[in-house]
Amino acid sequence: MFGRRQKRERGSRLPVTIVTGFLGTGKTTLVRKFLKTPEGRGTALVVNEFGAVGIDDALLRSSEENVTLLGNGCLCCNTRSDLQIALRKLVADRDRGKLPHFGRVLIETSGLADISPILQTFSTDRALGGEFAIEVVLTLVDAVNGARNLKTAPEARKQVILADRIVITKIDLADRSRKKALAARLKKLNPRAEIDMAVDGEIDPRHLIDPGRDATAPRHSGFVAEASHSDGIESFVMREKTPLQWPVFQRTMEALIGLRGPDILRVKGFLNLAGSKGPVVYQAVQHLIHPPVELERWPDNDHSTRLVFITRGVSESQVRELFAAVRAVGMSKIN
Repeated sequence: MFGRRQKRERGSRLPVTIVTGFLGTGKTTLVRKFLKTPEGRGTALVVNEFGAVGIDDALLRSSEENVTLLGNGCLCCNTRSDLQIALRKLVADRDRGKLPHFGRVLIETSGLADISPILQTFSTDRALGGEFAIEVVLTLVDAVNGARNLKTAPEARKQVILADRIVITKIDLADRSRKKALAARLKKLNPRAEIDMAVDGEIDPRHLIDPGRDATAPRHSGFVAEASHSDGIESFVMREKTPLQWPVFQRTMEALIGLRGPDILRVKGFLNLAGSKGPVVYQAVQHLIHPPVELERWPDNDHSTRLVFITRGVSESQVRELFAAVRAVGMSKIN
């Protein structure tokens, strides 16, 4: 139904790359492609997700063995100590032979993360700073929703301000004037960062290991602003063990996005669809629904539908009631 199924050194300190960007900018796609390049070999991953179920780490696990998930929170708020523990455990497990050798760590942050406290942690924790060195902060900005996010979300602006490199993604979905205006806005927020353009996560992999800035520029301090999330943002997970009927699910999501598109910040997860052999990866960002992709196999033993919703002012009960209503009407027609 969805086409062909898919398979999916800085001294003695370990270099660290931080990949950040607001919700739905394509961070996981870019990281997956980086891991398949020569530059990405020997990279350990720390994936942080805002939600109770890890979707991105499951997608990445097929590309890299050394994956640590920090879930149900963002690095800036309540998992900074978890980050410190996770990094030290990665090194200890590697040294004991429990993990394959790696020479770089890549941290993929939640789309809602304020990275300034993360950088501050590396600056103020002497032990951590003695073991790891942040080399690149790469921030992704969505060409379709980027201007709106920069206007309404303080997290998106902070991610841009602290970047060494900025990548404008989804450029095939935006016209020239929109891309030009967005690039100008980004340059104003961060005049020292180099700006790249990308479609489907395709960039020079060296940009994830080279900051591309003047060597005399000050190193990251992280002391930019206090972490704060936009009001009304919540995350919840919808699960379903019974295979879903695609027409019912599709119409429900179209109705939800039609009614509350700007407030549906992100939907991402695996669908167990009737008639599909593998899981179907489903993603939506505000009014934009990405083409679903069927994978050859499930990434783990959990074959249930699991969707992570990140919304503004849209409750879990409202979404569940809409699904129930459309299912009640649609199933009688399908049957």
